[in-house]
Amino acid sequence: MAEGIDCATPLNADHARSLAGAGYRFAARYLVPAAYAWKRLTRAEAEAITAAGLQIISVYETSANRAAGGASAGLADGTAAMREARAVGQPEGSAIYFAVDYDAAASDFDEIEAYLKAAASRITGYETGVYGSYSVVEEMARRQACRHFWQTYAWSRGKRSDHANVFQYQNDVRVAGVALDLNHSYGGEGWWNTQDPQLKIEEEVPSMSQEDAVKIIAFLQAAWNAATTKTDKDEFHRLANEVRKAAGMPLE
Repeated sequence: MAEGIDCATPLNADHARSLAGAGYRFAARYLVPAAYAWKRLTRAEAEAITAAGLQIISVYETSANRAAGGASAGLADGTAAMREARAVGQPEGSAIYFAVDYDAAASDFDEIEAYLKAAASRITGYETGVYGSYSVVEEMARRQACRHFWQTYAWSRGKRSDHANVFQYQNDVRVAGVALDLNHSYGGEGWWNTQDPQLKIEEEVPSMSQEDAVKIIAFLQAAWNAATTKTDKDEFHRLANEVRKAAGMPLE
């Protein structure tokens, strides 16, 4: 598991070095057109982040509920995201996340799916991700609308999806003088850096051996068998999947 941040504030070299020194491994930044210069990632910033030893996660967001605009919005945003990715030197094979930054209702899911699939059709060479609540991540994973999932705790009502590659767990923190949010990541983030324009991002090395994971899961299985409530069983199941993630094993 890696610790990282996301922020709207553009990061300079001092910010990036301070974040790396504090133990963060990645920074999620906005891949948006020049009209949103106040939060826009630039090539110079991407190089400064890379020089500090951090990875970059790209997220496209111009308005909170833009994804509810469906396919037409997705086509426009995918085209814009592709242009920005090329401009900042983002390598093919990495991911561009598209934000669903509101408490989306089930009635919005068809439009969100259409938005993501339309955006994906415009970002040739890149993989597609979604940022959103537990329900958005779960539903878009079920519909196979994209390959990468960044869940926020907001609107998630205490739930965390097993599909989440990144989990945003706290907002409005100040580190190195920058207002930011805090995130965990679990592998498969689709992050990138500018050191090699043809770089293919590798999965994070598992932090636990599969042998140890199997032993721990056996104890959790025994606890699951002994549990008498659905809440307890769900929690033991979640913990077992966390162990599987740490060992690079398939989730169940």
